[in-house]
Formats: sequence, C-alpha cells, structure tokens
Amino acid sequence: MAAEKPAPAKVLYCGVCGLPAEYCEFGPDFERCKPWLRAHAPGVYPDELVASSSGGDDKDVGKVGERLQGVSISTADGSTSAGGASASSKTEEVKRLPGGKLKKKDKQEVIIEKIVRNKRKCVTVVKGLDLFGVKLSDASKKLGKKFATGASVVKGPTEKEQIDVQGDISYDVVDFITATWPDVIYPSLYLI
Repeated sequence: MAAEKPAPAKVLYCGVCGLPAEYCEFGPDFERCKPWLRAHAPGVYPDELVASSSGGDDKDVGKVGERLQGVSISTADGSTSAGGASASSKTEEVKRLPGGKLKKKDKQEVIIEKIVRNKRKCVTVVKGLDLFGVKLSDASKKLGKKFATGASVVKGPTEKEQIDVQGDISYDVVDFITATWPDVIYPSLYLI
C-alpha cells in the first residue's frame, strides 16, 4: 500500500495587498487591508487591532497593549510563562547601541573547528576564548609551544579575533584549554 499524500495547506490571501492574511500587517498599507480582514478573515487578528481604523487613537492602542501583556505562553511540559517574566530575562542579554539598535550579548562558548586545506594540510581554529577573559596573543603562544606548531591570532569572517593553529590538534586542544584556563569548562566547549 502506498502512503497517502498529504493535502496541500489552504492559504487565505488578502484581496487588497495579495499577501497571506497573517502577513497583512507587514504589508505596504495595513489600514487599507483592515476592512477586508474584518469581512473575510475575522479570526486572524485580535478584534481591537482590526476594528479601529482611525489609526491614531492612543486609548485603543493602550488597551491592545495591556491585553497582549497579560498573554502567557504554555510550554510542552504544561508550565506557563508570563510575558513580563520572559521580557526581564531578555533585557539582561540585550544591549542598546546608538540609534536604538539592539545588540545581543555573546554566549560564553569556545568553538574548536578543523579546516582542511590543500588536501592534507589542516588548520585548527579556536574561537571564543576572549569571552572568558583570556588574552588571545598569550593563548596562541602557549598553544604554539605546547603542540610545537605555528599559531597566530587572526580576524575571522565575522570580524572577531580567533586563533589559527597549524595541524589537526582539535581533540588534544580541548584538554589543554581546560587544564590551562580553569574558567573554561567542558559544557562551553564545542568541537566542530
């Protein structure tokens, strides 16, 4: 017996902007789409968002904001988290840059990657040691002396500094890093 093919999903497209109804708010003119959404897709958006077509009423916006603040998200294990609790944990990880842009705090992790070049030559790249307060120039000297190979600090493709060590030492470098710098622990080391 052949398995039945799943039925294709039916998508309701907006008659005004041509986007799927769920994405009308991101389209070119949401105000023009609101009457069509009220008539053809009443369950897609909250009633307060679609009902007010005045566009500048601060009281309606405040009511919608208050209702959305009270919304909680339930996880697979049945526990719920309120919007306020998760927002406070996110503010710890987010840093404001000039111009109002947000910058996420880098997670403290060391990534060890083996790159093969010219068929037989390998380079081991160590990224993220600087997040633990380790000076990369000192670390590259210690790695070079320990493994009797060349090691240098270079800028990676993401403009962050990393250590390039000649040779395939990816497995040995894990033990060396944890022994030399006790702040770096095994759960924060990733071998790629």
